[in-house]
Amino acid sequence: MTPAKLSVVISDDDAMIRDALREVLDAEPDLEVVGVAADADEAIDLTRRHVPAVVVLDVRMPGGGGGRAAREIRRLAPGTGILALSAHADLAAVEDIRAAGVTEYIVKGAPNRDIVAAVRRLGTGRTSGEHRSPQRETP
Repeated sequence: MTPAKLSVVISDDDAMIRDALREVLDAEPDLEVVGVAADADEAIDLTRRHVPAVVVLDVRMPGGGGGRAAREIRRLAPGTGILALSAHADLAAVEDIRAAGVTEYIVKGAPNRDIVAAVRRLGTGRTSGEHRSPQRETP
């Protein structure tokens, strides 16, 4: 009997990022991308329809951003893991997204293996102290 794949929804306002994430995650035999969204509203709708194991959210996107999406996803699907991705490595963004219910945060540009590992951790209900939280930026 083949084990079930971990279902994933990807949400990012950059089409190239969405496509790249989909390609990376769908290449893994134990992961399946079940939906792709360009904004917070679509991410929330896809979560409502699919109740995925994991949602990968861009921190800054249309429709209220990753924070709004994370709060709604947490309310609709409390068992869904949420991985935040951001091009911005600032402490305030990390604190805001964590307050919204995100347990893993990775800066865009991290190695694919780190993203895949985070999705697997979240999809199996495990978290790690090894997530890629950014350090405070200095001017």
